[in-house]
Amino acid sequence: MTLTQLRYIVAIADAGLNITLAADNVHATQSGISKQLKQLEGELGFQVFTRRGKSLDAVTPAGGQVLERARSILHEARNIRALAANLREEAQGELSVATTHTQARFVLPEAIARLKQHYPDLGVHIRPQGEGRVIGLFESGEVDLVIVSTSGQAPEGGIAVPLFRWYRRAVVPQGHPLAKLGRPLRIEDLAEYPLVSYESSLQPESSLRRAFAAASLTPRIACTSADADLIKTYVLAGLGVGILAEMAVTPADSRELVSLDIDKLLPICTSWMVLRRDHVLRSYVAQFARLVAPQIDEAELRRVVAGHAEPNWPAPPLWSELQHRHVRRPVTRAA
Repeated sequence: MTLTQLRYIVAIADAGLNITLAADNVHATQSGISKQLKQLEGELGFQVFTRRGKSLDAVTPAGGQVLERARSILHEARNIRALAANLREEAQGELSVATTHTQARFVLPEAIARLKQHYPDLGVHIRPQGEGRVIGLFESGEVDLVIVSTSGQAPEGGIAVPLFRWYRRAVVPQGHPLAKLGRPLRIEDLAEYPLVSYESSLQPESSLRRAFAAASLTPRIACTSADADLIKTYVLAGLGVGILAEMAVTPADSRELVSLDIDKLLPICTSWMVLRRDHVLRSYVAQFARLVAPQIDEAELRRVVAGHAEPNWPAPPLWSELQHRHVRRPVTRAA
């Protein structure tokens, strides 16, 4: 029995018993996976999967137990590799991050640039997605971590680390009637205009819809996008009032857009980093978290993710507070 054989049967199970897809996912050949599966089943003395003709049909009861233990063994093997890399102070690796377009465009560039200064051989792969698809990539194992935002409870599926809190802004073209009110915006003011917002606004449980419903109103969603820059483009095209994360409104936007405070109209949001449980965290991941949220303690983060401590995170600062911090702790190369 080998780790490769265990990796292959887990890949088969995760691919819905499709050997061709499993082979693609683990960069192997279909014949190679089939051969290793046959050898493993021969050593075990029973089938992991039942067959129907030339295709795999189901996981056998005994195979289910083998798969459960195979996942644990592969998980620990990854932990040992990560631990060894940390002890060697190895600077190489691959970091895959799924997040929203807004976080990828307006939050992560500086943190990634600083991380690469200290880990020049680290490959960083950012996968911008719509809000609803981010956690799915994490659960399927396609990415190492995700950065996602909520206006309520912490996301599930892993260790959720609060990074920072942020408000939303309404944006309108220069000269728009809402820019001339001379008083704080009310929810009734927004209800008079079509809105251009994120795709998540289409969900019945979205915080935007809940805020309108609390005032017995219904938002008129004219257009949605996962991309904040596209939302601003459509606002300038006259489609409606934009509702954006505050970090997506930049000083350069003031040439054509007016940003309006709606802090009291919509609930505050928190951005979270979600990491896998019971993992040995690579040093560059811990540093990446701290670069995004300087209040995070790297050593404490590693202990929590490894399962050696209960989470007791510091209160996440406001995004605006992070932007006004002129002195940041230097990045170190910790094992």
